[in-house]
Amino acid sequence: MKSFCLLFLLAICLSANAIDVKPDFVVAADGSGNFKTVQEAIHAVPDFRNKTTIIFIKKGTYKEKLVLAASKKNVKFIGEDRDKTILTYDDFAQKKNTFGEEKGTSGSSSFYIYGEGFSAENITFENSSGPVGQAVAVWAGGDKLVFNNCRFLGFQDTLYTYGGNNRQYYKNCYIEGTVDFIFGASTAWFESCTLFCKKAGYITAASTADTTKFGYVLNKCKIMGDAPLNSFYLGRPWRPYAKVAYLNCELPEFIRQEGWNNWGKESNEKTAYYAEYKSSGKGAQPDKRASWSHQLTDEEYKTYILENVFHGWNPEGK
Repeated sequence: MKSFCLLFLLAICLSANAIDVKPDFVVAADGSGNFKTVQEAIHAVPDFRNKTTIIFIKKGTYKEKLVLAASKKNVKFIGEDRDKTILTYDDFAQKKNTFGEEKGTSGSSSFYIYGEGFSAENITFENSSGPVGQAVAVWAGGDKLVFNNCRFLGFQDTLYTYGGNNRQYYKNCYIEGTVDFIFGASTAWFESCTLFCKKAGYITAASTADTTKFGYVLNKCKIMGDAPLNSFYLGRPWRPYAKVAYLNCELPEFIRQEGWNNWGKESNEKTAYYAEYKSSGKGAQPDKRASWSHQLTDEEYKTYILENVFHGWNPEGK
């Protein structure tokens, strides 16, 4: 009787959750939803809608080059299964467009996000072109973006956090790549994420503006991968005032002991701000880090709270 009651209560909870997240549109490749493609669903969202529009995407691989325009605000993607709901495309920087010109890094993205307030959960975002140079999976170019339990798959330049005024929050996400696989000017917080390092390279390549106090914050993240020993840096400055902080992160032994690279310019050492707080693992060697990097004091660490980093926006406060 007790087990029956527990099952009954579980059924009630599940049905309640289903009602809470009732989608506005359903995307299903087999035709069982409102649309067969994700882009069709995006087009159906009313421009500048203030309320959240929920798009539920059923399991499947959707090969589409997607654009979420700035007029499509507060759109939320929910995948049926993180590992089996895959949004993918295979452009890369040296691939030619219809005029025979190279697409470039910015033209290589599988998904362009411009709309403010976009969020996604249980989705895989992929650039499937392979190790062919710069190939972006997601161009995250909107403010107040939230990704929860998502995967970002690629090699070089996997995740482009575009726009110096944009704030982005990544929680429980998996991000993989080789060279500069998280890069850009946005202020982005990575909470309890797994970063998978492939081959050799640099985890971050921030281009934070000189007027921006916080760039990338990685809190309680686990760095892992199949990269060889001494093959990865924590980051290098794409622009002189790059700012990156690893807080309470687990670092493997393939992280180089100096930790940080100056991108071949000694002048970057005077402007970039690279910091750690209580790194753990075999890759945590604070006494051997580059002399121009920082080990945060307890007082300095206390400034790294969401409201401070995001200028009053708290993505966890919804």
